[in-house]
Amino acid sequence: MSDPIQTAVTLLRAGELVAFPTETVYGLGADALNPAAVARIFAAKGRPTDHPLIVHLPAGASLDEWARDIPDAARKLAQAFWPGPLTLILKRHPKVPDAVTGGQDTVGLRVPKHPLALQLLAAFGGGIAAPSANRYGRISPTTAQHVREELGSRVPLILDGGPCQVGIESTILDLSRGRPVLLRPGGIDPQALAGVLGELPEIAHPHKSEADSTPRVSGSHAAHYAPRTPLELVPGESLAAAVAACAAKGSRPAVLARRGPIEIAGEFIWLEAPTDPAGYAHDLYANLRSLDYAECDVILVEAPPAADPWLAVSDRLLRAAAGSGEDDEP
Repeated sequence: MSDPIQTAVTLLRAGELVAFPTETVYGLGADALNPAAVARIFAAKGRPTDHPLIVHLPAGASLDEWARDIPDAARKLAQAFWPGPLTLILKRHPKVPDAVTGGQDTVGLRVPKHPLALQLLAAFGGGIAAPSANRYGRISPTTAQHVREELGSRVPLILDGGPCQVGIESTILDLSRGRPVLLRPGGIDPQALAGVLGELPEIAHPHKSEADSTPRVSGSHAAHYAPRTPLELVPGESLAAAVAACAAKGSRPAVLARRGPIEIAGEFIWLEAPTDPAGYAHDLYANLRSLDYAECDVILVEAPPAADPWLAVSDRLLRAAAGSGEDDEP
């Protein structure tokens, strides 16, 4: 029986796609230095070509091979958090293709913390460009089965590493403009970054102005991570009333809440989510997929607490609500 890692390396070197697990979500990978291979990612996902990709590097890789004008903070953060769910935005090295950066002068880099991903990267011996392995704008995959359901035959090989440990995408920190700016919250919170930086990073405004020089990055579109079923965020104290209102209209809701089902008339589906931010994030995409498949009329999600530990979860749910209810199938 052939070694799946070697099969994956052979495919990557031939310009093909390989889906692989990371600690955050499953990635759809191609040789980062092969523009034709990178183009296959955009075609498979239906992703706009001006959306930059994150380059995943082997453990111990030199930042200087992929970036230039690297600040000391980047090296300190890499030492502290790599392998791990932190993507650094830096000025790109001239060898990095426009296809990866969306034509920008910056590149996103990270070393994933998953044994299978690290084996693949070590065997490949280079950078693998990889967004999430799903249709563009849809719920990110956290198991190999999710990738099969999303992309099917578009991917020649899916490496199965089990469920992802973190469950939501990496933190993205911009260090390309002289000050640290958080562009996407994720598995590493601002306080942890501040412990290395000596200051809290600025948090980028979610809606850029025309004059804003903030780099475009993965997952920053207002509508993202979205189910096809309409999704609404509902304050906890209003959840019972929202379910009752659906019943009164004859519609069938699916509910995601941090508590067990409530006693109320009407037909509905209820999923109880973990009450801690890490557990909630780990299960989030699998729970949203499950509710999306339930063929209900609406998904009602109990809004998470307005507290820093819930920042990444809140970000994903707001974008999921904005993009929900649209069918992208041809």
